[in-house]
Amino acid sequence: HPKIWLPRTLRQTYIRKVGDTVNLLIPFQGKPKPRATWTHDGCALDASRVSVRNGEQDSILFIREAQRADSGRYQLSVQLGELEATATIDILVIERPGPPQSIKLVDVWGSNATLEWTPPQDTGNTALLGYTLQKADTKSGLWFTVLERYHRTSFTVSNLIVGNSYAFRVFAENQCGLSETAPITADLAHIQKAATVCKIEGFVQRDFSEAPKFTQPLADCTTVTGYDTQLFCCVRASPKPKIIWLKNKMDIQGNPKYRALSHLGICSLEIRKPGPFDGGIYTCKAVNPLGEASVDCRVDVK
Repeated sequence: HPKIWLPRTLRQTYIRKVGDTVNLLIPFQGKPKPRATWTHDGCALDASRVSVRNGEQDSILFIREAQRADSGRYQLSVQLGELEATATIDILVIERPGPPQSIKLVDVWGSNATLEWTPPQDTGNTALLGYTLQKADTKSGLWFTVLERYHRTSFTVSNLIVGNSYAFRVFAENQCGLSETAPITADLAHIQKAATVCKIEGFVQRDFSEAPKFTQPLADCTTVTGYDTQLFCCVRASPKPKIIWLKNKMDIQGNPKYRALSHLGICSLEIRKPGPFDGGIYTCKAVNPLGEASVDCRVDVK
């Protein structure tokens, strides 16, 4: 009995680009040799465009340069007497789409521009994959892609640079690629700097004046003879206070045995190589015109 062995790749739509070669080999069986015939959309083939070669066990359909008109449903029929086997092949010949018909600048505000365009008249015999939108500023004249494979026909471009003027163009895209040309907006989008009005409101100057207050007290410590020791505390005051260090209520300012530092409210006292007689009560006093405060600690030397 006659039977056709349709290759797996031909069981779904066979897609070729305009100008490509179509060369299909379809094996079949039948004994004695069956008669093989082809039809295109139910009609006989155009011999000027399509050639067929029938062998003992196969049939070849050949198109040298495919055109969109060659798209359609091809049917191979293998007959042996009253017995018949058929196979159907769908061929789709596609090309790049035409450009969108127009693009229009709808509105410009801030650093944004709204655009609208119309779909192309010719989609290239296949569905569109989307649109590619590009922008170019008049200073450089270079085109940069804003978005690709976008399906809608309007878009708002954001983050444009203040002071520049922009032109836009849009391409249509299908399986074969982008349209050869693209319409460009007739009007430029001028991104202008928004006029800002500064309103100065009156306010009351805050008074930061403050009497001295210790936010971190001195800590008692025990040290060893001959090892430098440091005492730390923190004070807050405005205006800047005067720092006075006392040992057993005696002023030790100017004593080379001690080094006192004060920076950004952090007060420190270094006792250089303390001896047995350097132990006692140490006091840090902060004084400014608004008042004074003090903190104490005990230092033991062993």
